[in-house]
Amino acid sequence: MRSIFKWIGAAAVAALGSTGAFAQQVTLDVYYAFPAFAKFHEPIAQEFMKQHPDIKISFRAPAASYDEGHQTMLRQSVTNQLPDVYYSGYHLLAELVHALERRDQIVDLGPMLAAEPEDWRKANYSDALLALGQVGGKQYGLAFNASTPLMYYNADLVKKAGGDPDKMPDNWTDIIALAKKIHAGDTAGLAYNIHDWPDDWLWRSMILQGGGSMLDQSGTKVAFGNEVGVKALNYLRQFVTETGMPLIDWDQSRQQFIAGKIGIFFDTPARLRQMTDLIGDRFTLKTALFPVDDKAGGKLPTGGNAAIIMSKDPAKQKAAWEFLKFVTGPEAQKIVVETAGYLPTNLRAPGPEFLGPFYDANPNFRTINGQMARSAPWQGYPGGNSVRIWRTQREIINGVMRGEVAPQAGLDRLVSETTALMK
Repeated sequence: MRSIFKWIGAAAVAALGSTGAFAQQVTLDVYYAFPAFAKFHEPIAQEFMKQHPDIKISFRAPAASYDEGHQTMLRQSVTNQLPDVYYSGYHLLAELVHALERRDQIVDLGPMLAAEPEDWRKANYSDALLALGQVGGKQYGLAFNASTPLMYYNADLVKKAGGDPDKMPDNWTDIIALAKKIHAGDTAGLAYNIHDWPDDWLWRSMILQGGGSMLDQSGTKVAFGNEVGVKALNYLRQFVTETGMPLIDWDQSRQQFIAGKIGIFFDTPARLRQMTDLIGDRFTLKTALFPVDDKAGGKLPTGGNAAIIMSKDPAKQKAAWEFLKFVTGPEAQKIVVETAGYLPTNLRAPGPEFLGPFYDANPNFRTINGQMARSAPWQGYPGGNSVRIWRTQREIINGVMRGEVAPQAGLDRLVSETTALMK
């Protein structure tokens, strides 16, 4: 009996059959974002198909980003060309679910999850992780990737600047002060590529870490038009004026860090494996927790995606559920962490049977787990304009960082233009 079924009750096993869950092969049409993430999607699919020979996984060409994938899904919901499974960015999940619900094009996973043994659910998923895939109280997705922004740094440059590579500052004032010391000649002290990031993750991080929020309690009004917002924009301007941050695109910035030209770099943990391999022994790479000014109430938005099911075919729905359980299970999450660096979304994955030995040998990969307590949902804006809202916000933030717009004036514009687009 395959290991994936060891938690399933005897009745369910009998229903699936001992020689295969399906009378004939079922092919699942699967869509995800970011081509680089084939490095873990492909091996996970291969392992799944070994354990489930009656289910074939067929990937569509990946979307360039969550925003691009989201726009494609909205278009294809109109033309009925949706995939069977999609990995939706958390910040766009609610908007997508509401659009698909209207056409009865998405599956409520609640009954499927409820049909599984309770001890299996508790052993694999925490309530917080399950909440990442919920919309309106219903379980529409299972968390596949999860991340909060991670601080990467060149320990050699930090030490040269008089800092302690084993104890990095945990607030923005001290981080900027250290980065200013690192900045010398052609070396930039810090890079925080919010000015060209494909979504609002890094902007939201600056607001939440300061104890602020994007929307008020009603979820209908902008809530960052205050001292937290002004402080965040002032920090962003300081990154340029005091630490020598180059306003280049995020891929160029990453290459500069890898080349030893930037001291402190903020990025998703999903690129930790790539960065580690490319840096090699060029310098000592270390990771640290994201700086948080408000130690009592500061949070960080949880990036990543949840897997959802769109197929209306019963056989495909059953196959897709097996696939979702596998990709969010400990075997698949081990692959994700080791090939990328994400926070595992399965409770069993960090244990000694799976990731424990890897974490012991690679402590940089364990750092992100220390931010779990600050993880907060990453939700979009009401009105269905989340993608357009960020693109508008990004232009304003870009102007502030370049010194073309004063922080307070930039904040006023952010509030007014976001409010207008939410309508």
